[in-house]
Amino acid sequence: MVAMSANVQIETKAKGGLLGGLKRMVTGESFFTNTFTAEGAPGTIKFAPSAPGDVEVLELRGESYLMQSGAYLAHHGDIEIDTKFGGFKSFFAGEGFFLIKVSGNGTVFFNSYGGLKKVHVDGSYIVDTTHIVAFPESMSYNVEAVGGLKATFLSGEGLVCRYSGTGDLYIQTRSAPAFAGWLNPFRRVEQKKN
Repeated sequence: MVAMSANVQIETKAKGGLLGGLKRMVTGESFFTNTFTAEGAPGTIKFAPSAPGDVEVLELRGESYLMQSGAYLAHHGDIEIDTKFGGFKSFFAGEGFFLIKVSGNGTVFFNSYGGLKKVHVDGSYIVDTTHIVAFPESMSYNVEAVGGLKATFLSGEGLVCRYSGTGDLYIQTRSAPAFAGWLNPFRRVEQKKN
């Protein structure tokens, strides 16, 4: 939360109790959930993500989306936030063992690192694993090497996710691991100076 109207009240609690809070923590989310309620007149709330990037609005009408850790920002309406075990497939996709699952009816706000692009898929689509933000739970995906072994180890591309099905896939234009790799030589120079 960046700012809010003076008539907005905030309530902080572990939604879903201890188990619900622990499930959120495995995806990198906070143990606690904040609920904002305007009293009397309508109010406004301004939110901002922790990483520099775009914020997207997703209208859910009974469907479910899976998101990378840290992508969920806020929601309005009858939305359920849960975790989904993605297994080794999700881990090797760079998402960790758990994904954030949002489902129900309402509006979900989520963010990316860098720009956020929506790609409508009807068939098959390939995305670098570090650029995945959100996708419909109804879409299937497999993690695979791009090209052969030589391309995987020497090109810097590594692993990709091949999505199959129909739906809107959200990808980010930046990659945190690539940015960290770009910064690393500068860090070494600073260490040598000290």
